[in-house]
Amino acid sequence: MSQLVPPHGGKGLVIRLLEGAEREAELKKAASLKKVEITAQEKGDAIMIGIGGFSPLEGFMTKADWKSVCENFTLADGTFWPVPVMLSCSKEDAAEIKAGQEVTLERNGEIYATMQVTDIFELTEDEKKWESEMVYKGAGEDSQGDFMKIALEDHPGVQMVMARKEFCLAGPIKVLSEGDYPTNPKYMGTYLRPAETRKIFDERGWKNVAALQLRNPMHRSHEHLCKIAIDVCDGVIIHSLIGNLKPGDIPAEVRLKCIDTLVKGYFVEEKVVQGGYPLDMRYAGPREALLHATFRQNYGVNKMIIGRDHAGVGDFYTLFEAQEIFDRIPYSTPEEKQKVGGKALLCEPLKIDWTFYCFKCDGMASMRTCPHTKEDRVILSGTKLRKALSEGAEVPDHFGREEVLTILRAYYEGLTEKVEIKMQKAASGADMK
Repeated sequence: MSQLVPPHGGKGLVIRLLEGAEREAELKKAASLKKVEITAQEKGDAIMIGIGGFSPLEGFMTKADWKSVCENFTLADGTFWPVPVMLSCSKEDAAEIKAGQEVTLERNGEIYATMQVTDIFELTEDEKKWESEMVYKGAGEDSQGDFMKIALEDHPGVQMVMARKEFCLAGPIKVLSEGDYPTNPKYMGTYLRPAETRKIFDERGWKNVAALQLRNPMHRSHEHLCKIAIDVCDGVIIHSLIGNLKPGDIPAEVRLKCIDTLVKGYFVEEKVVQGGYPLDMRYAGPREALLHATFRQNYGVNKMIIGRDHAGVGDFYTLFEAQEIFDRIPYSTPEEKQKVGGKALLCEPLKIDWTFYCFKCDGMASMRTCPHTKEDRVILSGTKLRKALSEGAEVPDHFGREEVLTILRAYYEGLTEKVEIKMQKAASGADMK
């Protein structure tokens, strides 16, 4: 019997992906239904709903769910959920759809799902601004003053919210495609469904499993975080985002090659699982850290590694805001969790301080363990690494393993167009004492 943490929501893995004859029949029906074009983010969300990664969600959210998630961190029924999962459509499409009707969700000509529409509602510009402030606004410098003005220029998550079409559709979906994630060689076989990771963990006899969230190439700090987790847990899943990123981020196939090289050279491989999941980044900082923990619970993970500026962008969030939020969410105490059962988030944060290489310590260290000054330290961050490589600058000693840097240098040398990388304080080490 599995010793893993149960899926979120108390209903087991809620899987909406159809296969075999059932899928073929639904695809045939889908061809005759009203078509709704979805965004890249909505495609990733649909796939996660399909494979059980977003359990207990069966589809896209109603307005009541949207409002409750923004205000209370819960669905309308009280189940913990930190970030809205919405499906937008144009005013023209909304006028042609009635509640109870089935529609087909497609992107670039490929059918991804059918939806039983239960609710059609408008989200005004003011309501989208309200969502942006509730979900994406943090305590960092960029969130002070005129937040929306700054966010519309510099926050990709807020830009995605404001770019949504005028209306939203809610209702359960039947998922008919996982895109090319299961078959594309560039993902190196790392795309795994929650049922698959749970099977792997069970076969290895793991009970306590940690997850490292990755959207940047693995540097020495990531390696250190993983090894701390392995010391206190049965094993770790290095779980890479393989959906869309913002311009200037490094594509999945390059990041996965770096991870594979690092794991084979510097880890006990039996203690590590490499995985990929199909979402786009929202860059929601603390709220996204909660989302990462929520869906990792569905993958069988009970400890989410949360370090410095998790899922942040610019200077919208303070250094450890993504750790602190776990202490403020609904059902955060053992007593509350016991009372509400599966409605609570059971995946807990593994909070780790700012880590770096210290020349005087002669090794990896953290603010808790190193007594020296920032002049003795190599400040490690994915943004700082990307900026150095994109500008052809020298990468400081001990920043990353040479085998990994060789892969990254080759990638940057092959680029014909380069995106300017904005350096935030958290990445530069300006806030380090």
